[in-house]
Amino acid sequence: MLNEIYNNQKALGDKALEALKRDFGTLRTGKVNINIVDHIYVDYYGSQTPLNQVATVLATDASTISITPWEKPMLKTITAAIQAANIGVNPNNDGESVKLFFPPMTTEDRQKNAKEAKSMGEKAKVAIRNIRKDANDEVKKIEKDKLASEDEIKKGYDEVQKITDAYIVKIDQAVKEKEAELLKV
Repeated sequence: MLNEIYNNQKALGDKALEALKRDFGTLRTGKVNINIVDHIYVDYYGSQTPLNQVATVLATDASTISITPWEKPMLKTITAAIQAANIGVNPNNDGESVKLFFPPMTTEDRQKNAKEAKSMGEKAKVAIRNIRKDANDEVKKIEKDKLASEDEIKKGYDEVQKITDAYIVKIDQAVKEKEAELLKV
């Protein structure tokens, strides 16, 4: 019973870590990353579709992303969607593809992104603490129903806290690594 709670807590903790790493992908480092356009959706025959499902998205060099639609009429829609997304660059439509030219990052940009990474880490920690609260509620329920001894219940609370602490350390490590990557020139 308690092992189920621990396993569930670990599974949810892993998901929170994955979500944090996905969020980190939207932050720009020294070279461009195609993940920066992952959250952009375009109107494709009446339904909102992710950009990477209607076009080929490539990083052609350290500061350029090239987006080649599978259907030419999509060029205008893609250009409009990128402008609406406000990702910090203007799309250049050359009739064949849309190119995004990113300027070199300034120290200020890097520090801003590092601060954003820290904020994302804090959100992940909140998620881990919410998972801990749910796990503790499950242990309380077992305690209330008298399905385990007092010692087992105490060990249950301790183990839930240990798992939480381990995930907090993993999040702090991930944030520290991302900050170092962002601030490296």
